Amino acid sequence: LRRHTMALKQLDVRGDICPYPMMKTVQALKKLTAQDEGLEVITDHAPALETIPTQAARLGYAAQIDETGSPEWRITLTRSA
Repeated sequence: LRRHTMALKQLDVRGDICPYPMMKTVQALKKLTAQDEGLEVITDHAPALETIPTQAARLGYAAQIDETGSPEWRITLTRSA
């Protein structure tokens, strides 16, 4: 498995509750340029683990969720191939 350093923008929505994490994520995704490979979202709001990937998929992004704390998650959104 090869890993390369991705040019990811970061968005920290810790402390925000729905619908704000999803809304802020959609706004950030729409601002990405061709040079940006994706967006890394940090959240501590569990419902965002469903709403953010669903909305991102509608915009053509795949989601990977990693637990980084208790409770805290990193959602990595990258353009679907």
